[in-house]
Amino acid sequence: MSYLEYHAKSTPTGFRKILFLNWPLVLLLTAAASVGFLMLYSVAGGSFTPWVEPQAKRFLIGLGVMLVVAMVPIWFWRNISVLAYLIALVLLVAVEFFGSVGMGAQRWVDLGPVRLQPSELMKITLVMVLAAYYDWLPPHRTSRPLFVLLPVLIVLAPTFLVLKQPDLGTSILLLAAGGGVMFLAGVHWAYFTAVIAAAVGLVVAVFQSRGTDWQLLKDYQYRRIDTFLDPSQDPLGAGYHITQSKIALGSGGWSGRGFMQGTQSRLNFLPEKQTDFIFTTLAEEFGFVGGVMLLTIYVMIIIFCVATAVSTKDRFSSLVTLGIALNFFLFFAVNMSMVMGLAPVVGVPLPLVSYGGSAMLVLLAAFGIVQSANVHRPR
Repeated sequence: MSYLEYHAKSTPTGFRKILFLNWPLVLLLTAAASVGFLMLYSVAGGSFTPWVEPQAKRFLIGLGVMLVVAMVPIWFWRNISVLAYLIALVLLVAVEFFGSVGMGAQRWVDLGPVRLQPSELMKITLVMVLAAYYDWLPPHRTSRPLFVLLPVLIVLAPTFLVLKQPDLGTSILLLAAGGGVMFLAGVHWAYFTAVIAAAVGLVVAVFQSRGTDWQLLKDYQYRRIDTFLDPSQDPLGAGYHITQSKIALGSGGWSGRGFMQGTQSRLNFLPEKQTDFIFTTLAEEFGFVGGVMLLTIYVMIIIFCVATAVSTKDRFSSLVTLGIALNFFLFFAVNMSMVMGLAPVVGVPLPLVSYGGSAMLVLLAAFGIVQSANVHRPR
C-alpha cells in the first residue's frame, strides 16, 4: 500500500474532520486576537472605530480561511508548494514595478478589493516550498553542497526583493525562517557556522560602507541602528520612538495603570501605537502580569504546533508545522525585543495583536496548514 493510500484510509472524512481539529489551538489564537481587540479599543480612546471593527472582521474571515485550509488534505498543500512560492515571488517582483507606497516604503500590491503585502505571503510559502523540497530529497543527500545550493537560492531570492522595498525586518525574518527550516531538515552545522561568519563580515561591511558611494543600507536604517545603540543621542528625533516605548513599559510596573489609563498611549506619545508598538500599550495598562499572560498564550500556541509536528508521520507535515511555529516565534520575539530596546526598530508587527490585514489573514491560513497536518495525520 502506497503512502497516499494509507493516508487516505487512516484519516477522517467528511464531518468527522471537524472533530479532529485542534480546538485548543483555535481557542488560543482567538485569545491572542482578543487581546488585540482590547488594546485597539483602548488606543482608539474607547471606540470600535477606526481599528477594532475592521480587525475583528478580518479575524473572522481569517478563521474561516483557517477552517477551509484545515479541511483540505495535507498532501494537497505539499503538491502546490512550488506554485504558491512562485506566485508570491511574482507578486514581490510586481511590487517593484507596480507597488503602492506607504510610510516611505513600497510594499503593497493593489489587487482591486484587496491590498496585499506579498512579503507576508512569502513568509509562509517559503516554509512550504522548503518543507516540500526536503520531503522529496533523500535524507542522506541533505548536506551535500549541490543540494544545499538550491534551498539557499530559494531563500535569497525573496530576501533580496524584500530588502529592496526596503523592509529590513521582513528580510531578516525570511533569512531566519529559511535557515531554521534547513537546520530542522538536518543540514550540517558547518554550513551555519560559515553563514554566521559571513554575517559578521557583512555587519562590518555595513558599518564601513556608511557615507560611501556603495552604502549598503538606507540612511534611516543607519539611524535606527544608532538609536538602538544609544537612544539618548537624539531623544526628540530618531530616538523618540524607543524612548517613549521604554517610558510606557516602565510606567506599567507590576500590574499596570489600568485599562484605558495609560498616559503614553492616550496622550499620543507612543508612535504607531496600533501596530508595531501595541505591546507597550498592553504593558503600560496591564503591567508585567499582562505582558506575561500574552507571552504565555504565544508559548502555548508554539507547544501545540510542536506537538502536532511530533505526532505526524510524514516529513513534509512535520517540517511545515515546525517552520510555521518558528515563523510565529520570530514574529513576537523580534517585536517584543524591538519595543523593549533589545533590538533595532525594524517594523515587525505583533502577531494577531497589531492592526493589519495581510499579516493576520496569512498567519491564520498558515495555522490552517498546521490544522490540516493534525486532521489528516494517520491514526
